[in-house]
Amino acid sequence: MHRPSGGAQWGLLLVCAGLAVTSVTRADALSAVQVLREGGCGGIMPAAAPIRRSAILDGVAQQWAAGSSLLAAAQRSAYRAQSTTGLHVSGPESSLLELLRRSGCRSLVSQGLREIGIYRRGPDNWLVLAFADAAAPAPAAAREAAARPQLRAGPPGAVSPSGPQLASRALDLVNQVRARGARCGTRAFAPAPPMTLSGTLAGVASGHAIDMAEHNYFEHVDLAGKSPADRVRAVGYREKLVGENIAYGPESVEEVVQGWLDSPGHCQNIMDPRFAQMGIASSAGRTSRRGLYWVQLLAEPRA
Repeated sequence: MHRPSGGAQWGLLLVCAGLAVTSVTRADALSAVQVLREGGCGGIMPAAAPIRRSAILDGVAQQWAAGSSLLAAAQRSAYRAQSTTGLHVSGPESSLLELLRRSGCRSLVSQGLREIGIYRRGPDNWLVLAFADAAAPAPAAAREAAARPQLRAGPPGAVSPSGPQLASRALDLVNQVRARGARCGTRAFAPAPPMTLSGTLAGVASGHAIDMAEHNYFEHVDLAGKSPADRVRAVGYREKLVGENIAYGPESVEEVVQGWLDSPGHCQNIMDPRFAQMGIASSAGRTSRRGLYWVQLLAEPRA
């Protein structure tokens, strides 16, 4: 079970005919890093290009694993970088992606990360990260950032809404972007018809947000083993297609919608022209985690 570990976290699910698109559960360290970079660490950061592996840094990681300090190993390698840092994670291969996500995702997805070195021994992985000066983005990165859909700012002094106003504001933000069309990662979407609010979907979204907040977990599948489509069907909603975006941490509806738009997978859910209705809700954490849990349900109803 994925329990929030602080900061903002994001998740998405598209369910079609009862089948879910899920992430890879087994991966070597480099593959796991590439997945995190492609997905922007689950949406908390912009997607990043694949990272290069360096044989020199592999050697630094091996020396670090053998007992040398990371600083001494890096200095002996004569590798030139603005800065280096290391991650040491230990666990089964099946949990490697989650271990990296929780221990160093922001570093792994940084636009300033230049190369990576990896050494593995048994269940342990040592990763050495080399950073360039990222004060100014590269032209390609700047163009990519400019192409991402941006929300229009509200009036000065606007207060983040709650309850029904929150849903109306979220719908307005989503339909603004759908009306203009958007680029979600490498995929361009033409303008899509506006969605409408569904009280039924909002109720299901609220139930899942409250459940995650009360029981301190962050998953599309709930503690009873029910998927978003299962929960929608349980209240009598007749669907052809269901999608779900979730997030933990954002403090306003503007922040959560922009975060989803900055993540290619979440953005594709929002821009999918098949979706005609949506519901959205948030709930404050009840235990040691006090951040907001967000759920957005998107659906194509049966005729």
